Amino acid sequence: MPVARRTWPWAGLLLAAMTLSSAAQPAAVDSAWILERLARPAPVRTPFVELRGSALLKAPLRIEGEYARPDDATLVREVRAPYAETTTIRGDEATVAREGRRPRTFALSRAPELAGLQASFGALLAGDAAALGRDYGIEASGAREDWTLVLVPREAALATSVRDITLRGRGAELRCIETRPVEGEPQRTLLAGAARAAIAEGDAADHEALCRDPGAAAR
Repeated sequence: MPVARRTWPWAGLLLAAMTLSSAAQPAAVDSAWILERLARPAPVRTPFVELRGSALLKAPLRIEGEYARPDDATLVREVRAPYAETTTIRGDEATVAREGRRPRTFALSRAPELAGLQASFGALLAGDAAALGRDYGIEASGAREDWTLVLVPREAALATSVRDITLRGRGAELRCIETRPVEGEPQRTLLAGAARAAIAEGDAADHEALCRDPGAAAR
């Protein structure tokens, strides 16, 4: 007498759900994957919006402008609002030109933050993981559409003023840089699409959401 075969319809549903769940998991990233996609040959430029806190201010100062890298040895930071100022970093020197004042040039050894900015931006845009690893300890986390890269300074001169730098982005887009100083409040800089969204939204922009949530600008 043939034995009736039992069927378990819920077993198939469970297997399908597990398969879909596994397929829906976002692909993890490592620092090499991120750096490979952030690489940009010079010349390159991107808008930025920066919030700078101070004990003397009731609210953080919002600064708008553009970062530019005209060649591999030069980084330009052009502030357009609420004042006009251009900082050009090349080699071991930085020159600051502000509207209504004479330009001043000084050695980067006097400004380790600018030296770190030049080194990190240069390595990021070149996709040079080895150079970045010499200057920073690197830790990556997240998924391809929502990743985080934390840089911890190795150089004593920079480490005395900067605790760490957190880069946030999605895919090949670096959207935000959060610099955490040894003393004081973190400084947040929005870039690329996040900066354009903040500029478009003006005072209503939620800078933290644009920095931390890769889908905020699309909503």
